[in-house]
Amino acid sequence: MGQILGLGMTHYPGLHMLDEDMWVFLRLTLSGKRVPERVKDPANWPREMREEWADDDGAQAGHIHRERCLGATRALRERLDAFKPDFVLIFGDDQYENFVEDIVPPFCAFAVDEMVSQPFDIEPESILPKKNIWGEGPETLFRHQGHSEAARWLVNRLGEAGVAIPYAYRLRYERGLAHAFINTLLFLDVDRKGFPYKVVPFHVNCYGGDVIRARGGMKPASDKREEPDPPAPSPTVCFDMGRAVARVLARSPWRVAMIASSSWSHAFLTAKNDWIYPDHESDRARFAELRDNRFARWRDLTLDEVVAAGQHEMLNWITLAGAMSELGKKAEIVDWVETYVMNSNKCFAAFPA
Repeated sequence: MGQILGLGMTHYPGLHMLDEDMWVFLRLTLSGKRVPERVKDPANWPREMREEWADDDGAQAGHIHRERCLGATRALRERLDAFKPDFVLIFGDDQYENFVEDIVPPFCAFAVDEMVSQPFDIEPESILPKKNIWGEGPETLFRHQGHSEAARWLVNRLGEAGVAIPYAYRLRYERGLAHAFINTLLFLDVDRKGFPYKVVPFHVNCYGGDVIRARGGMKPASDKREEPDPPAPSPTVCFDMGRAVARVLARSPWRVAMIASSSWSHAFLTAKNDWIYPDHESDRARFAELRDNRFARWRDLTLDEVVAAGQHEMLNWITLAGAMSELGKKAEIVDWVETYVMNSNKCFAAFPA
């Protein structure tokens, strides 16, 4: 019978940026047209946000934020190494990377044997920072081994249980793994000692129709349609998918680490806060439910609630929560990191095997 370890973390791109660049998403938001003019003046920001911003444009706060988050990923890596999985299955989202206009599946398991990624090959015209904390250039390649046998086994067993899901035998994104997956692996190997574990990426369409119309969710949608684009799978569907995956893998011959990777509320998705800081109230409510092991309540959230709070990507965590609930596992909080300036609140947790 399979043994399963659960981990939850973030793939926030800012964590590999330099101190002075970590507020890049706030900078993009403030330069846009949808933000009211009064909000562009720091004097009108909440007190906590002004304090974080300080007199250095948030550079010191960014340094502290990154070091705390990467400290938590080191703690998760220690748990991963102690568990020694046969493979890691990552619940992550694709933001107009592998899935574009051709097809937008609600879920997809990747049955590939090797993944070659080039995450720092950023377009010259991009306004995203080109430097990273490791000093790795655009030519740097990262190779990760997949576990196609386990992925096929998972898809087959799910199908036999009446849960048919899409699957893929190759990556279509020119840079390899979508950023939710590659950043997870980069952060789990923050000290660059190598990542020896095989990987099965498991896509969750967290952005629904916006993944096409808004190119991943950050850019405002360019048109309005009488019939809306299909939405993301609901929290109920994601939770139940996680339960199904857990039932199958619990009967497998493998030791599996299941990882949910995402921040929680994203500022640039939180309209109620003029898109400049996260929905702290909603995130704190979800955190209390996780801390108190009441996360089964996430199944009853509505997609409208999740979207209103800017918690789109938390569907990755809700999928993991379904798996952990099915297995009767309890959460152990590694860290909870709040921010106003660095775009999103981050949670780090483990569900011991």
